[in-house]
Amino acid sequence: MDKRIGFLTFGHWQAIPGSKVRTARDALVQTVELAVAAEQIGLDGAYVRVHHFARQLASPFPLLSAIAARTDRIELGTGVVDMRYENPLYMAEEAAATDLLSDGRLQLGVSRGSPETALRGSEAFGYVPPEGMSDGDLAREKVTAFLRAVEGAALVEADPRMTRGVTGRLPLQPQSDGLRDRIWWGSGTRATAVWTAQRGMNLMSSTLLSEDTGVPFDELQAEQIALFRRAWAEAGWGRTPRVSVSRSVLPITTDEDRHYFAGDPGEDQVGYLEGARSRFGKNYVGEPDRLAEELAKDMAVREADTLILTVPNMLGVDYNARLLDTVAREIAPALGWSPAYRRAV
Repeated sequence: MDKRIGFLTFGHWQAIPGSKVRTARDALVQTVELAVAAEQIGLDGAYVRVHHFARQLASPFPLLSAIAARTDRIELGTGVVDMRYENPLYMAEEAAATDLLSDGRLQLGVSRGSPETALRGSEAFGYVPPEGMSDGDLAREKVTAFLRAVEGAALVEADPRMTRGVTGRLPLQPQSDGLRDRIWWGSGTRATAVWTAQRGMNLMSSTLLSEDTGVPFDELQAEQIALFRRAWAEAGWGRTPRVSVSRSVLPITTDEDRHYFAGDPGEDQVGYLEGARSRFGKNYVGEPDRLAEELAKDMAVREADTLILTVPNMLGVDYNARLLDTVAREIAPALGWSPAYRRAV
């Protein structure tokens, strides 16, 4: 399989010493500029994280449309949209419009969401789980409605007064052919990976797994991927699914890099999150040749077709473009990756 590599930005902004991203406008404009640079480097994807009530990126579709207008080839994605906050039908319209504007380049990651700064933030948006339903249940119910809309299901009765007497049920418009196959679920457990496969979504494996069996993070994640693929085969879907994993890869090549990242222990972290013992993936920090060796041994990176690199966006476009270029030239070839423009020849 062709290995694809993209970047993921949280779009943080803070007016603090050393920050190159001081305002929300800075975060938005620099995300577009980094996507342009990543396409020139030959990377495959530009992904944005979605957080609400925080100084981070929150509304992905205008941003992804702006990236689409400035690029020609690179995939545009989310990692991930928290479905608890979403109107699934309005989101289906937004997603289809963005996909059409990008000529079919949208890779839309959705999920139940992650721990956040807001307490019951989605309730402020008007979405309160009914009695007996958890936040996760609500997110899964919403994604089911979203998928039906993207698939073109007839959802409402036509009004014959407005349709010259024509009756029947109407789908949402616009529709974008192929978008349904480019929906991903951000999964943090082995069980939800199986659920994802059963519903025909691609797997976006989280860098935080809300379970821990005592094995290293990459082995646990590789097990999750294997269970996903087994469930996919059992479901009998007529296409090959995609699987992504995210990693923080920070090559040390300059004194500036050492200033920012030297001393990172580069180890998995284990803790309790929302009452569950959880395992976090480690950062990969060091000389490029050593990182190439370590990533080539990472079981989940080997198993996934897509590697998404989380970037320290507050260091600015120039720094992150250099980081991505170093990964592309000195690390990614060891993983079986080659630039997208070379593969297209």
